[in-house]
Amino acid sequence: MKINGIILAAGLSSRMGAFKPILKLKEKTIIEHSVESMFHAGVNQLIVVLGYRGEEIEALLCDKYDNSRLTFVYNRKYADTDMLASVKIGISSLDSCDAFYLLPGDMPAINTETFIGIKEIMCKTHAMVAFPTIDGHRKHPPLISWRCIDCILRFNGEGGLREIWRKFENQVVTVPVEDLGCMIDADTKEDYSRLMDYMEN
Repeated sequence: MKINGIILAAGLSSRMGAFKPILKLKEKTIIEHSVESMFHAGVNQLIVVLGYRGEEIEALLCDKYDNSRLTFVYNRKYADTDMLASVKIGISSLDSCDAFYLLPGDMPAINTETFIGIKEIMCKTHAMVAFPTIDGHRKHPPLISWRCIDCILRFNGEGGLREIWRKFENQVVTVPVEDLGCMIDADTKEDYSRLMDYMEN
């Protein structure tokens, strides 16, 4: 399978009170860890959807990584739109692929084995969407078949991606994982502290 990836990093970081993507975890920023997790998972092309202080993130990443594998796109209405708007912008910039991972930019601690596990089950089942699960609950990142793209781009209703997944419910597969990185983001200062402890240990 040819797999690409989308990282969502357009938000205002309003709940954190600091700009999440450039906060440090060990020697790197949160957004660097998120990008590297995708590259370690073997994605061919990585789309980074930017908004607030996007040029700052783009400059940081361009200086660190192979630009031939990175594509930067902007949600200029980041202050007034939801995550689905950024997802649509990212999808519209994808090169041809069989499927793509979708990852919030403030989830930098996903294990490579988690990415590989959902890729393997999609290969076996030809599902529309594959999720890692912890205690039966779906977590990030989903792996989404290219066959979902038109439905996502056309969707204008309430409920966002959760509502879209209901349309494919009998074609969604899951993989139980023990990856606590699937549960840890950096929405608040408390979350960030928990994330730092997890990454250190």
